[in-house]
Amino acid sequence: MIGSRICHDLISPIGAIMNGVEMAQLSGAASSQEMDLIGDSAASASARIRFFRLAYGMSGSDHAIAAPEIIDILSAMSRNGRISYDWQLRDDVSRGEARLALLAMQCLETVLPRGGRITVSRGHDGAWHMQAEGPEARVAADLADMLRDGPDAAGLCAANVQFAMLAGLLRGTGREPVLGGVATGGAVTLRL
Repeated sequence: MIGSRICHDLISPIGAIMNGVEMAQLSGAASSQEMDLIGDSAASASARIRFFRLAYGMSGSDHAIAAPEIIDILSAMSRNGRISYDWQLRDDVSRGEARLALLAMQCLETVLPRGGRITVSRGHDGAWHMQAEGPEARVAADLADMLRDGPDAAGLCAANVQFAMLAGLLRGTGREPVLGGVATGGAVTLRL
């Protein structure tokens, strides 16, 4: 509920900044590096807030999230970021399933210290298949343990809360995460 409230309260002022930049451009104001920076930063913040709202907000599993909405969020996050995303699903997913996938993607972001690409697909059996590829891709042992075994209060911090949340959600659905180590090509896989 706290995540939903924070996202709800922040999306309006970020949207207002984006609208202000757009109005300035439409009024014939000369483009400048400063306005471009403000516009790019506001668009990136808006995408992140929308991502966080789905990943950390209240989820009702009966509500469907359209694939184009998720693709739009991930595309906006990729624009000026070090990580790109390839959401290969074209069908809608329930909000609960989208939440699992987005939390897993955020876990995989941590294995790409120098950037890379995260690909997401889904098997006929309903299992999520994800792959993170990038230079020096690696999984920290403590984070892999947290994903598999649940959080250790001493090791839990804001930077890894997604591992604890995903572990709890997976236990609630009876799923087991299967994390593949770094392959020779610099890829880490995660199956839910």
